Amino acid sequence: MEGMGMRSRLQYLFLLPLLLSLLSVSLSASIDATAAEQQSNDKVLHLPGQSFNLSFNHYSGYVTVNEESGRALFFWFFEAVEDPDSKPLVLWLNGGPGCSSVAYGVAEEVGPFHINRDGKSVYLNPHSWNQVANMLFVDSPVGVGYSYSNNSKDLVTNGDKRTAYDSLAFLEKWFERYPQFKGRELYLVGESYAGHYVPQLAQAIVHSQKSGGSNSINLKGYMVGNALTDDYHDHYGVFQFMWATGMISDQTFRLLNLFCDFQSFIHASSQCENILDVASQEMGNIDPYSIFTSSCPANATMSHNKLFKRLQVAKMGESYDPCTEKHSTVYFNLPEVKKALHVSPVVASLKWETCSNVVNENWLDSERSVLHIYHELIKHGLRIWIFSGDADAVIPVTSTRYNVDALSLPTVTPFHAWYESDGEVGGWTQVYKGLTFVTVRGAGHEVPLHRPKQALTLFKSFLAGSPMPTLTELHSDS
Repeated sequence: MEGMGMRSRLQYLFLLPLLLSLLSVSLSASIDATAAEQQSNDKVLHLPGQSFNLSFNHYSGYVTVNEESGRALFFWFFEAVEDPDSKPLVLWLNGGPGCSSVAYGVAEEVGPFHINRDGKSVYLNPHSWNQVANMLFVDSPVGVGYSYSNNSKDLVTNGDKRTAYDSLAFLEKWFERYPQFKGRELYLVGESYAGHYVPQLAQAIVHSQKSGGSNSINLKGYMVGNALTDDYHDHYGVFQFMWATGMISDQTFRLLNLFCDFQSFIHASSQCENILDVASQEMGNIDPYSIFTSSCPANATMSHNKLFKRLQVAKMGESYDPCTEKHSTVYFNLPEVKKALHVSPVVASLKWETCSNVVNENWLDSERSVLHIYHELIKHGLRIWIFSGDADAVIPVTSTRYNVDALSLPTVTPFHAWYESDGEVGGWTQVYKGLTFVTVRGAGHEVPLHRPKQALTLFKSFLAGSPMPTLTELHSDS
């Protein structure tokens, strides 16, 4: 300020804060305008085969999680049906590893749209979870669903560690694109191999925040269903479930426990694979993902041994269409659907698949147990729920109970039945210090597909941090 008089200097110093404030407002407005433009480009205006109007907005697109290799994760985001500004944000992840959250989470389970039998149209899911939350579905990792990488090597080098890292990068960048959700309560939910994805991502968020990052993420808790958790307990529980339900012989049960102890579901030994073949033959042509319901005829010759080891999500249900995967495969391969969902030209010409064998068969690292993550995050104070459909033979309720027991948590509320609004038993539950365990009666591996009403009740209780409803509570309400 050389050459300025004292009065001019004082005026300058007085105006400086105002000028900086105006500049800050201008930059903020520019950022908001950029985000608004991005969101406008992401907005899905109309789905092919949609014959109804919507009371909520939904968006789809890509977030590049690694600029160097061009790894980009596809997302489909649904605002809550009512008052989305007051509702929490929930990230849903399917497992596999290698299965699409669009294929299962959206189109079969908790999304607002499901696919009709013609494979060319959609209908509204009356039990959609966006009735109570803003729902964000991500195809993870790259190579799954519509997600992709410009480096083909990325498709054969996926694993637990990079998946967690990329998912964290996705969230951080997604919040920049949708800044109205910064600081909003966030919950992570997933099933099957997402029993790894979800707690690993939660841990990555917590570690990032401890080192000064991820300030826009307000993680409150997570919930996983029929979740791969610990190799020893998961295997032991599977074999015990198959034996207890009368599907395998005494001898096979003994050999499974002998040869498959501590073996990874992803990298099983040859001896373990051989006895799994025997178990599959003894079980016959049933759907191990839902043992009391019929399978889609097209899947009748599917190798159950492969299913047991790879944990790719199959079909189950009662008064449902067991061929939903077939219909989804038709629908999400339609060029007009890909266009409506803003699918990148990089993958638009490729065949869309519910699960990627390339990703699954080339999985690099898989933790043998994530129980240590539970111990860490329980101490951190996150809300943690584990649920289990009790008709699943792939990651059955027995496995989940062994895993919960291994945590050695004190009981807060003893084991008891929980009830639906009609007075029917929905399942059973036990509340521990730091964790809530819930079973869903009659549900298979994909709980919301087989028991959608009960799954929505479960989801509402989880978000509210409230125990599952009891018969006494139902009577008092009436």
